Amino acid sequence: MALNKARLDSFIAQHCQISRKKVRLILAKSRVKVDGVVAHDIDKVIDTFSHISLDNQVIQANSAYYIMLNKPVGVVSATRDTQHKTVLDLLAYPFKNELHIVGRLDLNTSGLVLMTNDSRWSERLTLPEQKVTKRYLVTVKEKLNPDYITAFAQGMYFAFEDLTTKPAKLTILSDYQAEVELIEGRYHQIKRMFGRFRNAVTALHRCSIGNLELDSQLAQGDSRYLTSDEVKTIDK
Repeated sequence: MALNKARLDSFIAQHCQISRKKVRLILAKSRVKVDGVVAHDIDKVIDTFSHISLDNQVIQANSAYYIMLNKPVGVVSATRDTQHKTVLDLLAYPFKNELHIVGRLDLNTSGLVLMTNDSRWSERLTLPEQKVTKRYLVTVKEKLNPDYITAFAQGMYFAFEDLTTKPAKLTILSDYQAEVELIEGRYHQIKRMFGRFRNAVTALHRCSIGNLELDSQLAQGDSRYLTSDEVKTIDK
């Protein structure tokens, strides 16, 4: 859901089909509340999720939804697809068609996917300047060595986009498994970075976004609501 903003007097005038002059009188008489607080300012800015009441009758009460999903391999990060099951197909929430995806995973990548109807929150997590870290567990075909750590930390030049990736942190966990942390999400970035070593990625799993870890109790294909604390602190 787009986070539409408007002046309070304009919203009430349009919603109630009355003039702004009448709205000013209503506000002066303390008849309007925004998020439970009496509002008097005609130029107060409200948005899609502001709770607004007039004479104790609710005139706007949209809910923001924040969902965590453990995406299995073989499911696409899309709202519709003619060939594959989508992440929305895995949800049973009545509001699921209002949701959009926060940071997609490709068909063969599993793990943490977030969905919401709050565009302000999703933009905060996905804009490059926010530098929100994503952490992945990577399994590869050939043995790893310390050269990978250096190369990932330096960034790699991608000729197709004519850019150098931002530094990424690679931690070797075993001969064939590593943890990668990065703050961007170029097209198949992790697979392409390992491809520089001619080392195929055989499994890729997103473990976390910002401070939010994938719930270990969440089976593949299952989802749950984020807590209010998780919503507030994910990028802190």
